[in-house]
Amino acid sequence: MLEFLTLKPEAFGLDISDLSLKIIKLKKKRGVLSLASFGETEIKPGIIRAGEIKDEKKLAEIIKEAVKSVKGEKIKTKYVVASLPEEKAFLQVITLPKMSEEDLKSAVIYEAENYIPLPIDQVYLDSQIVPPVYNQLPERSEGWRSTNVLRPDHFDVLIAALPKKTVDPYLSCLKSAGLKPGALEIESLAIGRALIKNELTTSPVLLIDIGATRTSFIIFSGHALRFTSSIPVSSGNFTEIISKALGIDLAEAEKLKIKYGLEEKIQIKIKGEKIEKEKEKGKIFEALVPALVDLIQQIKRYLDYYQTHAFHEHLPPNGKGVSKILLCGGGANLKGLTDFLSLQLKIPTELGNPWINILPEPQKEVRELPFEESLKYTTALGLALRGIKEKLPL
Repeated sequence: MLEFLTLKPEAFGLDISDLSLKIIKLKKKRGVLSLASFGETEIKPGIIRAGEIKDEKKLAEIIKEAVKSVKGEKIKTKYVVASLPEEKAFLQVITLPKMSEEDLKSAVIYEAENYIPLPIDQVYLDSQIVPPVYNQLPERSEGWRSTNVLRPDHFDVLIAALPKKTVDPYLSCLKSAGLKPGALEIESLAIGRALIKNELTTSPVLLIDIGATRTSFIIFSGHALRFTSSIPVSSGNFTEIISKALGIDLAEAEKLKIKYGLEEKIQIKIKGEKIEKEKEKGKIFEALVPALVDLIQQIKRYLDYYQTHAFHEHLPPNGKGVSKILLCGGGANLKGLTDFLSLQLKIPTELGNPWINILPEPQKEVRELPFEESLKYTTALGLALRGIKEKLPL
């Protein structure tokens, strides 16, 4: 597992974004996971900007207060698994020849210089070997032939890097808040852990995290992320557009966005003896058309990029195209968005289930945190999963 620091026991998840903190603490009893604590705290604009911390002292105070004011059980542990900003990260799957573990460490550093647009001494670099998917599949499964590819002569290695100037302020803030950073993790890694059942897919899945200030595209294939990118189209943009178009405040626009979203108005007209139904797009849909067109174009662009660059993956030969899209983040609650994306992209689209690796199926929510609300806690849930599953000795 990628880790920038050594993980300690009993850690909670802390998702830090530009405008909010989200906390999740899980607990395990008799091998069953459940929610122990959760909370969300607003961060005023300017304290964090595009993932860069601008006011460390203020953020440390907010973190300290947020931990104290969680709902559910009081958080007693000081250990935390916290997120690092997606837009500042570099992730890449590279191919290296089979070699010893010691030689692989050196080779990763050497090879990473070809992919990371910063000097190696200015970044924190980590890596993990990505096991082939067919290790988890029956050899004679449908569409699969036994060939030499079952014995690859190389490793697929996922490398992750972040600038030290970005990471160090996060470490400083957490320590100033009285916490002990057990691990720092790029958001997309936590999202994949939360949404992908057992962290394994037999064909690529596109995860779309629609947050308050940006949208992230994450392609998860096999055992690992394959591609990530972020764009400024966001849930906050949608709310602002509705507010201006309808002449209402942001709070009311947010309510209307969730309640009506992209749904169509159906008018029933009686012509002679026939009853006809006419569908008419609502005002919210009309207001959001330019932003939605932009979103569709961006998704298509990144899907095309992935398709042309996914020339080698240890996957069954029929596992190249993106088979499904899962939405998460607060913006995923825009009513009708899944149907709209499915129609426009010709790819099945649904809301992701951030509880899929926590609760027994078919559960998708807990009483304290309804499903729609939990979508914006996806990253925090993924971080908390790491915090409770990877208990290493002190």
